[in-house]
Amino acid sequence: MGYNVAIDGPAGAGKSTIAKLVAKEKGYIYVDTGALYRGLAVHFLDMGVSPEDRTGIIGAVKSADVTIQYEDGAQQVYLNGKNITARLRDEAVGNMASMSSAIPEVRAHLLALQQNMAREKDVIMDGRDIGTCVLPDADVKVFLTAGVKTRAKRRYDELTQKGVACDLAEIEKDIRDRDERDMTRETAPLKQAKDAVLIDSSHMSIEEVAAAIVALCK
Repeated sequence: MGYNVAIDGPAGAGKSTIAKLVAKEKGYIYVDTGALYRGLAVHFLDMGVSPEDRTGIIGAVKSADVTIQYEDGAQQVYLNGKNITARLRDEAVGNMASMSSAIPEVRAHLLALQQNMAREKDVIMDGRDIGTCVLPDADVKVFLTAGVKTRAKRRYDELTQKGVACDLAEIEKDIRDRDERDMTRETAPLKQAKDAVLIDSSHMSIEEVAAAIVALCK
């Protein structure tokens, strides 16, 4: 039985960055949901299914087994036992992943894959509904958040460092709007699980947040 850590929280809270640090420190597998969707996309393309063929995708997904492993510190994605990592960034794969990920049957299959991985391996996952829906029995649950202004400033700094022109007030509005959508959506809304530990990272460094979560783990 795997040891499971679930990190939920709003956009810009630093979930993925923190999860990767904790995974490295503890030797867990960080489950990258986007990579799993791309892995399924490779399967659909190999089966000769087009992105517009909804029926074909629903039929093909049943025979796909996608897993993530870390080898020499690097994430590797396997499809039915074969390493397909080198193919994940192909444009055709990205297009297929974008279209197929909206299909409920694909999302349900991915949920099953995530839960199977969690049963077999020590994993850490981050998202909006990990502790409430994907891994309701996780050993450690964290709700990671930060003030809207803090999250907006982090995003602003990230973009400006890349040379991207942006407006702080507009970023703040986008984050507020996204929070509202995430918390009020009908399917798996963003909310803190009853047994999750609340961590507000507004005045904490990345290293401090990671250390706090590591301290919660076995």
